[in-house]
Amino acid sequence: MVGAIRRLNQLTALVRIRNGPGAAVLPQDVTRLHMEFAHKLNGGHMGPRKFWRDALPRLKYWNPAIPMVVNRSNNQEGPATLTLYFREPGATLGSDIPQPSSSAEGFAKAPAPAEGERALTIDMKNRRSEAILKEFMDKSGAVAVKITAQDEADLREIEEREAMGAIARENTKKMNDAAKREKQMIAQAHSEAAAIKADL
Repeated sequence: MVGAIRRLNQLTALVRIRNGPGAAVLPQDVTRLHMEFAHKLNGGHMGPRKFWRDALPRLKYWNPAIPMVVNRSNNQEGPATLTLYFREPGATLGSDIPQPSSSAEGFAKAPAPAEGERALTIDMKNRRSEAILKEFMDKSGAVAVKITAQDEADLREIEEREAMGAIARENTKKMNDAAKREKQMIAQAHSEAAAIKADL
């Protein structure tokens, strides 16, 4: 049974990562992208963080060959940017383009464009993730992936299962609360009975 539940959870994760905000195929001239924002939400970093959590995994799923670097820092006053790199028309890029690894300490700054490459930066600070995604789609030329009939059916089933789970959890909570109250009432009655006996 545990194996079946694990497989079901994996299917749920797969269906969700294939569909939704950020499920898009980038054009061939996009060579890489870079995100920079702070760890915490304040200072205008809520939208960038939500974009990173919701849209970026889907972009990675649909564009596995395109490097996507995330640079997070503790500087809440710092920038929140999304930089897209494009291959210039007719340019041939070498395989030796320096590519930093993602950093949670602010060490992976956006590199300058390589020869034959151009960069376009989107300012994400103080913006909602939906607005960031719209500008990203418009400026990158990405094409949104259409949901398949099977995925649509799977998502409906997942939503129904989650709704049923929420009802079951609420019913279980009510039963547990009732049992707890009953236990407290019995304990109080025993305590009162002991006090009465002690007074006799």
